[in-house]
Amino acid sequence: MRITNAAASRKRRKRMVLAAKGFRFRRSKLYRYASDAVDHGRQYAYRDRRNRKRDFRGLWQVRINAAARLAGMTYSRFMEGLHAAKVGLDRKILADLAATDAAAFGELVKVAQHALKSKTAKA
Repeated sequence: MRITNAAASRKRRKRMVLAAKGFRFRRSKLYRYASDAVDHGRQYAYRDRRNRKRDFRGLWQVRINAAARLAGMTYSRFMEGLHAAKVGLDRKILADLAATDAAAFGELVKVAQHALKSKTAKA
């Protein structure tokens, strides 16, 4: 007797076509094309879950730099001052403060400037 494993094959193919729901044309209906489309989509999703972290960090840096320059400092000097003052805020929080609360960000700029002055006075 010839064993075809038809039930498992059909289930596997059906799962792949269901994963391609929302794709257009034959990519959503035919197993061969759906399989390629889903595989590529999953590769892009895996890659871009990591790239998203890079993209957001770059966005936060741009926002912090813009707010710091309005206060008369560069991004690198601002971050150096915060590090010297041992301020434990990350870039996500700093960018949010820069965008929404200018007064609080101004206080952080003052803290960073004071820490830089005391750092240069020691050296």
